[in-house]
Amino acid sequence: GPIHVTFPAKLTMEEVERKNPLVLEGGKYRPPDCQSTHWTAVIIPHRSREIHLKYLLYYLHPFLQRQQLNYGIYIIHQAGDYTFNRAKLLNVGFKEAMKEEDWNCMFFHDVDLIPEDDRNVYTCDRYPKHASIAMDKFRYKLPYKTYFGGVSALTPDQYLKMNGFPNTYWGWGGEDDDIAVRLHLSHYVLFKPTHIHNQIQKNLSGTSTRNKLYCYRFNLLAKTRRTWKQDGMNSLEYRVLSKEYHRLFTNITVDIGTDKGLKPLR
Repeated sequence: GPIHVTFPAKLTMEEVERKNPLVLEGGKYRPPDCQSTHWTAVIIPHRSREIHLKYLLYYLHPFLQRQQLNYGIYIIHQAGDYTFNRAKLLNVGFKEAMKEEDWNCMFFHDVDLIPEDDRNVYTCDRYPKHASIAMDKFRYKLPYKTYFGGVSALTPDQYLKMNGFPNTYWGWGGEDDDIAVRLHLSHYVLFKPTHIHNQIQKNLSGTSTRNKLYCYRFNLLAKTRRTWKQDGMNSLEYRVLSKEYHRLFTNITVDIGTDKGLKPLR
């Protein structure tokens, strides 16, 4: 049922580790008393959000273990201080996670969103699933009907059929709407289950988003029907700088380029 989310002031990452003794190196977990048929990879785009990450892991690990999933948590860290690109980092996370395990479900997860109900099951369905349709920020209602941001779940086949996410949205805004269009063009019906309340962590002290509003987002959205088959997993370019297996997660630091000198797709 419902989870009461609080933010302990003195919480440390070491304490989160002590509370999750069965989590293996790299943030992997297998139920000790059953064989789960669900293999879920949680992909989290990240940069300079360590406090948010700490609280997310504090709640997410026990949450997933109660669901008796085989799971792994991947932090995809954008190197440098250039404009953030959430969707491209999610593409990188998909590709790198699939190199390690034969995951049958991918959860694409913002670092500042915490699930507030155990009935929000982190498994995939017949159709792509929006797993954050009710957030406290929006008074637990969708800001608009086609919104697909926050937390989403797709099988690898679904993800590849829609050519993944766009790589061209630098900064805040637009990529979620582009993804919603891709789902429609791929002939998918979006599944929106009930009992999936989420709480957004406030901009806690010590965090920095360094992410500006993307001024070309509407130009790109107007062209999605023409460009989605050329902009996505089949055009993804990046360079892995490091891969570190921590107790609670696998951290993959990547160079995904910058928005300097780039022009919107024609």
